[in-house]
Amino acid sequence: MNLHELLQGRETAGDPIKIGLIGAGRFGTMFLSQVRNTPGMHVVGIADINTERAQGALQLVGWPEEAVASSVEDALAHGTTVVVPDASTLLEADIDIIVEATGNPIVGTDHALRAIRGGKHIIMVTVEADALCGPALAAEAKKAGLVYSLAYGDQPALIWELVDWARTSGFKVTAAGKGAKYLPHYHQMNPDNVWENWEFSKELTDSGQLNPYMHTSFRDGTKAAIEMAAVANAASLFPSDEGLTFTPGDVEQIASICRPAEDGGVLAHNGSVDVMSSVTRDGEWIEHNTQEGVFVVVEATNDYVSGCFTEYPWHPDPSGRFAALYRPYHYVGLELGISIANAVLRGVATGSPVGFYADVVATAKKDLSAGEVLDGEGGFCVYGKLISAETSVARGALPVALAHSVPLVRDVPEGEVVTWDDVEMVDGMETVLEMRRATVALMAKADQPITV
Repeated sequence: MNLHELLQGRETAGDPIKIGLIGAGRFGTMFLSQVRNTPGMHVVGIADINTERAQGALQLVGWPEEAVASSVEDALAHGTTVVVPDASTLLEADIDIIVEATGNPIVGTDHALRAIRGGKHIIMVTVEADALCGPALAAEAKKAGLVYSLAYGDQPALIWELVDWARTSGFKVTAAGKGAKYLPHYHQMNPDNVWENWEFSKELTDSGQLNPYMHTSFRDGTKAAIEMAAVANAASLFPSDEGLTFTPGDVEQIASICRPAEDGGVLAHNGSVDVMSSVTRDGEWIEHNTQEGVFVVVEATNDYVSGCFTEYPWHPDPSGRFAALYRPYHYVGLELGISIANAVLRGVATGSPVGFYADVVATAKKDLSAGEVLDGEGGFCVYGKLISAETSVARGALPVALAHSVPLVRDVPEGEVVTWDDVEMVDGMETVLEMRRATVALMAKADQPITV
């Protein structure tokens, strides 16, 4: 029975999936725009400290006024939706699943842990929290008989799906990745110069509608590193300690670029993750680039399969040993229902960490001085670099998700990784530090066999 039939069964039975959404930003709003068209789903409540934003999201997607409730009890009784300022209201309610979409790794970790301990499935849209301590959260959920899942529609879950396809088809995964616009100077980008590196109109950037910190993280390499850490931890893949290559190329070149260096590609080793740039190093857009898309590269298991690679228009590498499967788009929050339905109706995740393989570490954008206070993802001080979890732990590297509002106790030169010893941690991080320690305990070693 397919998912839609299962959802229709819940609708007919008068027992829809009861959903709590925490965070009414872009992703959450996109989900809200689709969920009323999906049978068997009931958004009981939306929690956002900015209730006006949440109410505005409902208005934006055409949510009927009569479908808005005044309390959780009213929402549960009448199939309506309530807006609340405190996530605790939803975490303590009689609902099935929480969608964590705040974008804040500290808050997101706390919400996920409370949801799991309250007997609720969790869809982690806040990939920053997943990269920080997702392995431990997933282990907590598994122990409780619940699902912790990446969010379908975001690229990590879609990449994981391609990896699952490859392994289920009997292939060895050589690489998994995505496309993004990248130039080398992006690592020094900050909120003051971010719009010089985007294609938005000045009217839009001056309007205040766009968040310069968020868009800095999208281009300075941090967001790409975070997303690929989520993929690596869910798919048992080991990143290079040199970070992502952002090699320019088009869709026909995926298999040629994302193969091991010893075979003519750019990967440090087989079974890795990478991101391709959609522009040349001179900044020219590449025709048929990989922007917005996701891919997996597989290796032929024998000569017959290699022959198949070359006989069909699958754009193999010149040797015929490697080929790629590519999806050109991701529909972001519009696709989230896939994760919700899978978690509640089938008890499976659309990608979930299975170990600690990759980490995203804070790296100085400029010479930093003792006494400076780090301003986190998309700020002026650091960007996130993807390295192996093993190297991160050995070096005592500070996760980029924790490089916010913490003061430096010594200088860090530009390009150097910030370590735990370089900063003074602040109060209020007890829960996230507990889950981080539990994640480190799940660290995968480079000499462990990679899942085929």
